[in-house]
Amino acid sequence: MKTILVVPTAEGVGLTSACLGLIYALECQGIKAGFLKPFSQERQNGPDRSNALYQHLFKSETVEPINYEELTRQWQSGQRDELLEQAVHLHRQISKTHDVIIVEGLVPTAQDGFSNELNAALAQALNAKVLFVSQADLNHALHSASIVDHQLRQFGGTASSRTSGILFMRTRGLPEESAQIPVTLNTNLRLVKEITEFESQIKRNFPEIGSASFPIVGMVPFSNTLSVPRVSDLATQIHASWINRGKAEKRRVLHSSLMSANINHELNKFIAGELIISSADRIDVLLASSLAVSNGIPLAGLVLCEYPQPQQYIFDFCQNAVKHGLPILHTSMSPLDAAQRLKYQHNEIPVDDIERATQVTRFVASHIDPEWLSQLVNGDYSARLSPSAFRHELVQKSISAHKRIVLPEGDEPRTIQAAAICQARGIAQCVLLAKPEAVIEIAKARNIDLPNDLEIIDPDLIRDQYIDAMVELRKGKINQLQAKEQLQDTVVLGTMMLALDQVDGLVSGAVHTTANTVRPAFQLIKTAPEYSLVSSVFFMLLPDEVYVYGDCAINPDPDAQQLAEIAIQSADSAKAFGIEPRIAMISYSTGSSGTGADVDKVREATQIAQQRRPDLLIDGPLQYDAASVESVGRSKAPDSAVAGRANVFIFPDLNTGNTTYKAVQRAANVISVGPMLQGLNKPVNDLSRGALVDDIVFTIALTAIQAEQQAQSIQNK
Repeated sequence: MKTILVVPTAEGVGLTSACLGLIYALECQGIKAGFLKPFSQERQNGPDRSNALYQHLFKSETVEPINYEELTRQWQSGQRDELLEQAVHLHRQISKTHDVIIVEGLVPTAQDGFSNELNAALAQALNAKVLFVSQADLNHALHSASIVDHQLRQFGGTASSRTSGILFMRTRGLPEESAQIPVTLNTNLRLVKEITEFESQIKRNFPEIGSASFPIVGMVPFSNTLSVPRVSDLATQIHASWINRGKAEKRRVLHSSLMSANINHELNKFIAGELIISSADRIDVLLASSLAVSNGIPLAGLVLCEYPQPQQYIFDFCQNAVKHGLPILHTSMSPLDAAQRLKYQHNEIPVDDIERATQVTRFVASHIDPEWLSQLVNGDYSARLSPSAFRHELVQKSISAHKRIVLPEGDEPRTIQAAAICQARGIAQCVLLAKPEAVIEIAKARNIDLPNDLEIIDPDLIRDQYIDAMVELRKGKINQLQAKEQLQDTVVLGTMMLALDQVDGLVSGAVHTTANTVRPAFQLIKTAPEYSLVSSVFFMLLPDEVYVYGDCAINPDPDAQQLAEIAIQSADSAKAFGIEPRIAMISYSTGSSGTGADVDKVREATQIAQQRRPDLLIDGPLQYDAASVESVGRSKAPDSAVAGRANVFIFPDLNTGNTTYKAVQRAANVISVGPMLQGLNKPVNDLSRGALVDDIVFTIALTAIQAEQQAQSIQNK
């Protein structure tokens, strides 16, 4: 999936026109692109303008954006992750039917100071390339470039792999004839003096802008005929009523003139496309307008101001102008105030101006460099799953799984709240092992709304029914008395429910240790037939991508065979959650540069894993920086398909893995989801005792997805 996020540098740069032009340019290359506007900044009710224009022009459906009130409410209340997850959800709906998606970003305004920050986060969440849109003036090259440079820095500059170029809209200073010729800085217009000077000034002062890594992908000339409103678009701006609507939907305002002098000195203003603004008591202006229209001059319209509109008998003298469709408006504003209001009329295309929208779309498309566009769309995108996309996929997949998850710590407050959330959102059918009255009391005290279908089972009422089954499962190791005693532990009880297929998964650890959670699983669930050990992974939600770390919780010092198995388990776990695995076997040495038992173990494990799973991208030994940093990877392992691009990191031992995950988590303020256990016959997952409610919700979702994956695996055998 290729996604291009179009980000404006300011208000009024022609953002929607740029998006529509980009879609049309792709269509001209045979690529049908989808359109997404995740967030609306329109404060009035009704259809979103960008969406409506897209649907009219391309006869295609899209999704409604999150409205402005909801956007600002969630942002101000700190629900930024939730906003991005909603944006990912909308993106996924469009991606079902399109291979390329053009996303319209937020406009930076004085009211919405969060726009740039949210745009940058959106680019990461959607794994999108960023195309900036700005205005340009060939006579003020440095000012035009400085605006772009300021915006570019907020997205990591040209060093960022996301920033892809700048499209200059409404470019002033181009020769008139260039309005009909594509201007992409790679055409014959390089010979035009103004273009050449503009480009050279930018290169001298802002060398990054216009470079190969951040090209100027087009310069769309300012067009009088395409950037001007219809007369019908002006009425609300000046609070006017119609005396004669005429051809107001067709006539465009190329210029406007305020009539203040004697009519003898104003006749030169009565030209095609002129909007005449006059006091309503200037009958001479009304008659002159009528005469001009009768003589074949297509005035844009006439605005009569301040005084009461003229009597009907005066209009009777102007019937010929009325018949020719001259739009005439009346406003109580003074002529000067009306003229000032119209001077600051925005240039955005109204929803119903399909003619202008069509022309603008094709005009913009003709000025976008097709070679750049082709390279961008057909180029290699690193398959990255962002944290927002990961959380979204996690929830959606768990909802589809419809699994029953037991929570042995049923009277723990965070667990109760997480279970209520999961139940309400359909993430899982949760089963709390606890006294119902205790759960209800805690819920009331903490204002938790318990869904009616949330299961709460009193452990005392069901323990005895599992004694015989537990003795059978641990035949020769425990007797009935010992089984009854062990079943007093709700983790053991929940594990027995899982062993007997009464639930699909188990989540514990909010108050129990890892050993308390894992030991019953080892004894009663055991490892899956294809594996010889149980290991763990953490999903590390870095700002730009999700990494998988294994094993950071279970195996202290795996040998080469075990390390290879951990790598394979971790790769399959990554795939199950939408991450295309590129597996790095981590060591203190890269390639053949180092020797010693520790490096040899990693090297041998890499070879074993490659032989067992030739379908996977696995390389090692690799140092962490060689695995994760592209420039270091190219330097230290230039022939590796994994170096610099790894997203699954397999550590040589528990000491290294646990230390690394905690260092990254704390130092970089990264959210980690897990540990998720892998290799068991059925899913059991451990929580950190400091887990937040959201951590528990995501772990329940992980467990539900694991259960579904295992069920599908059994069906396919």
